[in-house]
Amino acid sequence: MHLVLATRKNPLLPLARLRARSQLAELRVADMRFTPAEAADFLNQVMGLNLTAGDIAALETRTEGWIAGLQLAALSMQGKPDVTSFIRSFTGSHHFVLDYLVEEVLQQQPEQIQQFLLRTSMLDRMCGPLCDVILCDPAAAGQATLNAIENANLFIIPLDNERHWYRYHHLFADVLRQRLQQNASSDVAELHIRASAWYEDNGLELEAFQHAAAAHDIARAERLIEGKGMPLHYRGALALVLNWLKSLPITTMEARPSLWVLYASVETMTGQPISSVEQKLQAAEAGLYTGEPDSKARDLIGQVAAIRAMLAIPQNKVETIIAQSQRALEYLNPDNLPVRTTTTWTLGLAYQWQGQRVAASQAFSEAIAISQASGNTMITIAAATSLGQVQESENQLALAAESYQLVLQLAGDPPLPAACEAYLGLARIFYEWNDLDAAQQHQHHSVQLAQQIETTDTLASCGLLLARLRLAQGDPSGAAAVLAQAEQFVRQHHFTHRIPEIAALQVLTLLYRGNMAAAAQLAQAHNLPISQARVHLAQGEPSAALALLEPVRKHAQEQSRTDQQLKVSVLQAIALFAHGHIEQAIHLLQGALALAQPGGFIRIFVDEGQPMAQLLSRIKAEGAAAIGYIDQLLTAFGEQAVPVLALSPQPLVEPLSQRELEILRLVGRGLSNREISQRLVLALDTVKGHNRRIYDKLQVQRRTEAVARARELGLL
Repeated sequence: MHLVLATRKNPLLPLARLRARSQLAELRVADMRFTPAEAADFLNQVMGLNLTAGDIAALETRTEGWIAGLQLAALSMQGKPDVTSFIRSFTGSHHFVLDYLVEEVLQQQPEQIQQFLLRTSMLDRMCGPLCDVILCDPAAAGQATLNAIENANLFIIPLDNERHWYRYHHLFADVLRQRLQQNASSDVAELHIRASAWYEDNGLELEAFQHAAAAHDIARAERLIEGKGMPLHYRGALALVLNWLKSLPITTMEARPSLWVLYASVETMTGQPISSVEQKLQAAEAGLYTGEPDSKARDLIGQVAAIRAMLAIPQNKVETIIAQSQRALEYLNPDNLPVRTTTTWTLGLAYQWQGQRVAASQAFSEAIAISQASGNTMITIAAATSLGQVQESENQLALAAESYQLVLQLAGDPPLPAACEAYLGLARIFYEWNDLDAAQQHQHHSVQLAQQIETTDTLASCGLLLARLRLAQGDPSGAAAVLAQAEQFVRQHHFTHRIPEIAALQVLTLLYRGNMAAAAQLAQAHNLPISQARVHLAQGEPSAALALLEPVRKHAQEQSRTDQQLKVSVLQAIALFAHGHIEQAIHLLQGALALAQPGGFIRIFVDEGQPMAQLLSRIKAEGAAAIGYIDQLLTAFGEQAVPVLALSPQPLVEPLSQRELEILRLVGRGLSNREISQRLVLALDTVKGHNRRIYDKLQVQRRTEAVARARELGLL
């Protein structure tokens, strides 16, 4: 025998025992709800509506699959010209839904249950102890009442398996809240205050703030935003706090300068225009400077300065950052760790941009220590990212990678957009370690995150790295296209301080493609001495290159800029080798190897092509100390399918001139002397004279030997 029961309430039967014995088949609320597909069939076929998939999905979400609710919505929509707007505004206040839920559900309940439903309707979620505080009625035990309401299937939804937290169905909650507002005897603000106090006592500060805001208790809401050790807007509640501030009347704001400071802080963190933030700061100052500041006023003055320091960052105003940061640290209360930590990071950033790397590292390390102790994850991410960048500039690639990995651990999954710089830093490091696949993967992650931030130039940096990858892969056209996009981006977003970096890489790309004239013009236009030196090397003028490089290397040495010192030393060694100063080149390159080996640098050597491989081989043959490291570099050269740069510094006692290189390339292409003379508009005897000098410099006797020797030296 099968017994079939249809009931809204659980029958007084041993359901748990029957369920355990598999003697019970149940169709519960979840089974009775319409799925999106069923809702579509019902609304469009049964009710004769012609709704889009988006409208159906929105309505199904709003009604939570409640079949009667869908039918009531369909009845309400008949004859409506704009059903999309109707669905967007569809709530329990629509008269069909309201009448049904009031007459068929609410009014059928005992008075005590009705009061419970109404008073707890202002809660987004509820539990027994919270309901006890809201009702203040010893006769109505909260947990027991919730159990009874669930047992009666009164549009209540459990939020956990333990039946501790519940919420009401969206439409039912709308009806209850409307009735609560209409009940003259209900003090809704007082109910919100009780809820706020309970949430605060139980460590749920975000919910406590939301109910304080709903009660229009400004002082309480502001205090709760400050949080216990960390403000709420530092913990992901930016949108909630911002919406609350926008809702406040101007008279309330003017009476409390602290609210203007809070408003400015939130707008800064959400990337609002600087003019809007500055307007709030000035309004705060107008209310603050009315007399001798007390401790609270001094702290607010410090917060204003801290925000102005932050605003100066995207504008690259280093002096402003330092001045405002120092002012902030002077005025901020010692126990205001969140803002003090942020300001310490900001100050470190300015020191970093000034090249004061020791001071920057100290500031970042201090910011990391304090922010980790106080739970300020965002500043830990920012300071660890900045510290990694300083470590990179000190050639400490392994330490920098550890700093960036710390950022990724804190950034979550999916990661916060702020992790874009850490991903980019790892991409640079893996590129230098010659792991191009890992570099490209991290670069891709950085791009995805940077696209979510409007006020950063990280996308330009991503473009620079991608261009290097394209060159390393033998794709100069791809590199040129990426750099064109990067240049357009920085000009469009006014990040013009990035133009020289882009131009330097564009020079490399032009040299790779053999367009020396354009490369020379670009390097000259942007006054890039290293790029100009590369052009001279490509033109077979190592002495001119050395004249440019030596002052740059000395300056880098004086400024203790080890990254720049390493780059220039590598290129200078190539120039000395091309000039025939072999011993000097070896000595300089050995110093560069000593700088590079602890960091595991590879690409900085491989990117210089065959001349660097030859020079490293000479050092190895002379019994250099770092044989293992040199072998690692030479192995990387062996894996290189295409030399990265087309420029080929000449390891000859007397280098070929630009004209001789031009003729040699035509010889390599198989042109006869007469064809060369016609191509270059030169007398035949002039071409022959150039050939003789080429043979002498290459120490060969005939054309075929010249071509073979030139290929061996990387000149072709």
